[in-house]
Amino acid sequence: RIMVWMSRARRAPLPFTSRSTLEARCKMSKASRAAKALKKADLRSVIQTIMRAGQASPGPPLGPILGQCGIPIGPFCKDFNEKTKDIKEGIPLPVKIFINPDRTYNLQINKPTVSYFLKAAAGIEKGAGQTGHEVAGMVTLKQVYEIALVKSQDESFVLQDMPLENVVKCIIGSARSLGIKVVKDLSAEEYGQFLQEREEKLAAEAAAREAAVVAAKAADTAKKK
Repeated sequence: RIMVWMSRARRAPLPFTSRSTLEARCKMSKASRAAKALKKADLRSVIQTIMRAGQASPGPPLGPILGQCGIPIGPFCKDFNEKTKDIKEGIPLPVKIFINPDRTYNLQINKPTVSYFLKAAAGIEKGAGQTGHEVAGMVTLKQVYEIALVKSQDESFVLQDMPLENVVKCIIGSARSLGIKVVKDLSAEEYGQFLQEREEKLAAEAAAREAAVVAAKAADTAKKK
């Protein structure tokens, strides 16, 4: 009896579904598949990278990637360098390269990176080697606000409709990751002294590391003898 009931249950008719509902579901399914396909196509056709103003070159990693997409690297470098000629050479710029089906491209050059602005404001070339254990430099809240005003125009922030206050918080987070301390006020004289002391400390640490390497090589040579 149990087996008979299960067999009948399997043959039970499905709940009624109208033709219009089925068509709507079919259209939604097709739209969903189309959206996924479009998203995959967009991901394949957009290259995001950091390029330095006026310093585009045919070498890797960008050269081979553009070559695979059928984009002549020579003319591309010339185009990029021409479009960034009014920007200080060497400044890192976030770039989006949109590859078209006919093997042409559209170039979107954004404002310099947050790390560039922060290090420039702090007057340093590199961030902290050990984040959270050392202070590589300092910036004021006013400087952070000025950076936020510029970066708030970036596509990523605009698309999110992010309030300026939240952009400021993002900039402060980036400063912490670089080992840059955000302060309310900063004396130019005191900060100059801080930078000088830090430079001397870094030079001493580099000399100590070099001496340790030389000593290790000398000890290794002595053992072989």
